[in-house]
Amino acid sequence: MFARVFRVKSNTAIKGSDRRKLRSDVAATFPTLSAEQLSEVVLNKEELNVIKLYTHKGEAVTVYANSRNPVLFEMEKTLYPTVYTLWAHPDLLPVFTTWPPVLHKLVGGADLMLPGVVVPSSGLPQIDRGTLCAITLVGNRAPVAIGIATMSTMEMLAAGMKGKGFTVLHAYMDQLWSFGDKTCPPTIVSLEGEPGTEHAEEEEQDEKRDEGKMSENSLPIDSSLPTNIGNVSLNETPESAEVGENEDPSENAAAETVEEGNLDVPQELEDSRSPQEQMDELLHQCFFHALKCKVKKSELPLLTSTFLRNYMFSCCPKGQQIDIKKSSYKKFSKFLQSMQQQKILQVKELSKGVESIVDVDWRHGSIRSFVVPEFAASESPAQDSKGADGEQMYHPPEIIPLYGISSKMVLLFQEAGYKKGSTLSSSEVRSAIINYVKTNELVDETNKNFVKVNPILCDCLLNKSEQDEISKLKWDDLLSRCLDQLQPFHQVTFAGQEPVVRKGNIDPIDITIAQRSSNKKVTIIKNLELYGLDPQAVANILQQKVQASATVTTLPGTKDRAQVQIQGNQINHLAKLLLEDYQIHRKYIQGLEKAPKIGRKK
Repeated sequence: MFARVFRVKSNTAIKGSDRRKLRSDVAATFPTLSAEQLSEVVLNKEELNVIKLYTHKGEAVTVYANSRNPVLFEMEKTLYPTVYTLWAHPDLLPVFTTWPPVLHKLVGGADLMLPGVVVPSSGLPQIDRGTLCAITLVGNRAPVAIGIATMSTMEMLAAGMKGKGFTVLHAYMDQLWSFGDKTCPPTIVSLEGEPGTEHAEEEEQDEKRDEGKMSENSLPIDSSLPTNIGNVSLNETPESAEVGENEDPSENAAAETVEEGNLDVPQELEDSRSPQEQMDELLHQCFFHALKCKVKKSELPLLTSTFLRNYMFSCCPKGQQIDIKKSSYKKFSKFLQSMQQQKILQVKELSKGVESIVDVDWRHGSIRSFVVPEFAASESPAQDSKGADGEQMYHPPEIIPLYGISSKMVLLFQEAGYKKGSTLSSSEVRSAIINYVKTNELVDETNKNFVKVNPILCDCLLNKSEQDEISKLKWDDLLSRCLDQLQPFHQVTFAGQEPVVRKGNIDPIDITIAQRSSNKKVTIIKNLELYGLDPQAVANILQQKVQASATVTTLPGTKDRAQVQIQGNQINHLAKLLLEDYQIHRKYIQGLEKAPKIGRKK
């Protein structure tokens, strides 16, 4: 579950009531804990944080962590201990033992297969299907993983100790363990009758006897493993888990069956999957990433070739490249046909030989459950806004409309402590008006939705023709009239800079289409500087995207303002750049309605 990097949604300190509820839930889930042990798991006064996260598969998990390590995690209203907690309380769960070479498979996300389980002379613990169990290594009782049993003990023995035994949820050296202080497991000596004690001398003799006989591809069992599993290396390839021919056959079976049950090997490890399987996974990842984050309903119908080139390719992780021929589908049309059979999207041939995506079911479970990869979630939406000289990424400014108090409106706001020229936000204006009405007892007694108009309100808000006719105003009308009478200002705040207040409303980014000689059209963009955009950088990006000539010239009538001019009607591309990449609100862009109709000749 935690084989790959997870995404943290929130990290907050636990409330007192939640701490008490957590303690009672832990006591109910693990009744063998004494009161003293319970206070060690859920500390009474020390800091305890609640961390909500999403795994790489999209599973929602809540982690409870103290100042050093995660101690518990909760999924689907069920609590599970971490390895850090089990090291302090090794007898909290039923224990099953496996061989040291199996560990790095468990860390990679594999489940524990029954041939890899060591059966002690005293027999296996008696459990039912679905029981949460701890997994240890031979010679050390410190748990290295926890998992849910897929069979009862009777079913395991009846199956001849074959098949999947445990669905592994969390393991030593996975990403949840890395969230803590990354300490190694302690050495807890095995009890009499447990696996490891009875075979210790035999294994030592076998090691001496077989020394020097192991093949180059075999993995010798380090004698330090039973007492110090922290020495197990994660940099070994999957092949390194193979065991020499003279070693214990159960150990060999463990490595082989875990190889078959390997589900999710992190990219940091050398992948044991075939290149075709890896390409299929990359194809699916980019496909769902593009549908969830890139494609908009307004862009449909969308050419399948455009979807692949402009959307899926851009979702490909750095250092990787989509090659359809290396996948099991061989052709992109077959891949889309497979997705269509799952009712994720609909593809039609709108013109002869040209297929288009005409509909997407964004409510489909596969799209909704897909979690954007960490590399993409951490990137800025305006990644493409870097200039050729490597300038900083663009962040849209925060624009707040403000209202200035004119001489006509001073009397209405002076009771709130404001003077002529003061600038207020809409919420501050609303608060001042409400306080003025309540202080002067102007709320109508018969209908509290109305406000009585006194002489000051009359002079400030009513026209001369209305002063003899209107004696009451609705609250909404009162506030809207007040905002209309105030002078417009706006405050612009760029990332890392002090806010700047300017008079008037901010000019929108103006996009126009002009006619040039030979009936050619050009797109002209103005006012980019007001939003912190470099006209030259925007021109360079547009030129690369549409493969058309772009120039930057001085805006007529100004000295420090520029305009971008690019050949053709490029409003569709410009809209995508401004709205999606730069994240500028549509209300600050003027001229998007002049975009050419899709499917018609420009």
